[in-house]
Amino acid sequence: MGALSTSAPRLNLDARWLWAGGDLLVLVTGGQRPHLGAVAMAAPRPSLADPETTSATASVFCYPGHKEDELAKALALRLASGLGVKVTVAAGAHWDDLSGDDIAQVRANALELEDLLLSALRAERAEDRGAA
Repeated sequence: MGALSTSAPRLNLDARWLWAGGDLLVLVTGGQRPHLGAVAMAAPRPSLADPETTSATASVFCYPGHKEDELAKALALRLASGLGVKVTVAAGAHWDDLSGDDIAQVRANALELEDLLLSALRAERAEDRGAA
């Protein structure tokens, strides 16, 4: 199981992942009360605009009152299309009394997390292929 965190100290997001054969399971948490707020499942497919490009399609389940659906879906789509594998992302992060600037920082951290995860997972797969 791999793990990493974003670099913002107060509104950090953490990710852990596990390969299930060729499929990927990712857990994203953060804040004072990590939990499961939403789950997104994505599968790679040829892009509708350019069949030479890999895109992805996703389904999302969000528990009532939670707002992690956008984070989970965006990450699942990016990883599925970027890695060419089925991906399930479970996400839950909670901070009390966030300001508008804080929410913007969490969104920026989510984008950073996408980049960090894609890079780490590509490197991990390359290592695995080299060891085989």
